[in-house]
Amino acid sequence: MNTHVPLTDLELNDSATSGASTHGHWPAQLHLRFHRTAGNGCKLVHNRHEGPLVVQRPFYPEDGNLAHVYLLHPPGGLVSGDDLRIHLQLGEAAQVLCTTPGAGRLYRARSDKRLQQQHCLLEVAADASLEWFPLETLAFRGAHARLTTEVKLSGTARFCGWDLIALGHVANRVRFDDGELTQRFRVFHDDVPVLLEQLQLRGGNTAFADGAAGLRGNSVSGVFLCGPYPEPVLRQFDLIALQAALPAALQDCCGLTRVGTFVVGRYLGDSASDARDCFIRWWEVLRPSLLQRPACKPRIWTT
Repeated sequence: MNTHVPLTDLELNDSATSGASTHGHWPAQLHLRFHRTAGNGCKLVHNRHEGPLVVQRPFYPEDGNLAHVYLLHPPGGLVSGDDLRIHLQLGEAAQVLCTTPGAGRLYRARSDKRLQQQHCLLEVAADASLEWFPLETLAFRGAHARLTTEVKLSGTARFCGWDLIALGHVANRVRFDDGELTQRFRVFHDDVPVLLEQLQLRGGNTAFADGAAGLRGNSVSGVFLCGPYPEPVLRQFDLIALQAALPAALQDCCGLTRVGTFVVGRYLGDSASDARDCFIRWWEVLRPSLLQRPACKPRIWTT
């Protein structure tokens, strides 16, 4: 069902769209809206896209009340001037798990250093739940990028998600020593900030890249968030035991803590796959108490 809606402040304006071909970039936007309907479960009731950013039909591997959705960006990465805008709206009691089939990429910028941008606005109404699991973004040497994810939860909304960035090219021992990156991950609950994360990196800033108060020489960082939980449920979680249950190789790279009524985890190391493995293990434990469902991994993760 496609309907016309006004563009939000995170969507593209006419001038950006009309300049796509003349400036050699490819802006794209995607606006999805989900509703929970009596007797019909959770449905994608609005799907509007412009440019190379689309979704397939929702899948229902669990039941009709929770939709699994895969975000597809066929170019596979962003070049100078690209601007992706993603807007998800979940109505009351809608339940959605959203992921991607592969990692995103930020390629080396052209000489004009035009920004490579991605903005995600995720709005979750009361009694709804969103699981937001995009695979990592790979920022190659020389990229000039700005990435923003903003989550807005209302009332009894629930959220579990992560944000992962990998810098340079670890396999080839190429560091992110040239370029600029701003990464923001912001979560609000009834307009009150829950988590405000920001990474600002300028290639060549070794004090931050290698310093104890920075990345400590690591190339992959990520944040994981799950909640909100009622206080009695939070008291039941043994975060130390959750940490100890990880493989020994991961325990020094990951950590869990509480922020208000949310569980927050972090990864700092050199392996995006290890980071995902860590976050998925936490999700498998935390999801049943959040959604009253066992974990159900998206099929795309095993292909």
